[in-house]
Amino acid sequence: MITKSIPNLFTIGNLFLGIISIMFAFNDNYSFAALMIIIAMLLDGLDGRVARALNVQSEFGKELDSLSDVISFGVAPAFVMYVCAFTEINPVLAWTATAIFPICGALRLARFNVVDGVPGYFTGLPIPAAGGVLATLALFHDSIAVPYLIVAVLLLSYLMVSTVRYPNFKKVGIPKKAIWITPIVIAAAVAIAVWKPEQTPKLIFVPLVLYALLGIKKNVRMIIRRGKKSKKTEEWAETKHSS
Repeated sequence: MITKSIPNLFTIGNLFLGIISIMFAFNDNYSFAALMIIIAMLLDGLDGRVARALNVQSEFGKELDSLSDVISFGVAPAFVMYVCAFTEINPVLAWTATAIFPICGALRLARFNVVDGVPGYFTGLPIPAAGGVLATLALFHDSIAVPYLIVAVLLLSYLMVSTVRYPNFKKVGIPKKAIWITPIVIAAAVAIAVWKPEQTPKLIFVPLVLYALLGIKKNVRMIIRRGKKSKKTEEWAETKHSS
């Protein structure tokens, strides 16, 4: 019974940190708000791996994970961005941009739960990555103009519900013997992050953005490929018609 509950404890920890992130943002502690979301990403990456290693996967765990992700990587990052950068702009624009992100995240999770994806890939940007980008991007609100931040929110929202494929690293498992070392690894990561709360989220921002941009690159390449294919088809049709 205890073994079956271990993966759910990671998921609940993820949810707990998402709620704490909202509280930090509400109290204008943006670095710790972003940090909570980064640590929640770590827990989210471990719950499924631990469940597979212990062979205790369940529908309950799957649904709990999705519900937690909506809060931790949808609502919380959107709220962090809103409090950081959108409180002084037109309320309708601010509310709309803030609401669109968790809505698209929820749609992304619902599709993930019911549609079989391509093995080794996610369809659309995973919500933890999108939420991580948004939360860490909010820390640069003094350096980046608000219009660009709104564009970033809308772009991340689109990437989540798009059909762009992203590499799936969740299938990289954890050996069963190494599971009991996992809490030590988490504790060490948290200690380092809390030691450098200002720098850690900004450092994490870089690889997260690169992962998100990978989808844009693939999308552009796919559009160019389709354009070339369409052009070749038209040229072949014209050649056949003229002959």
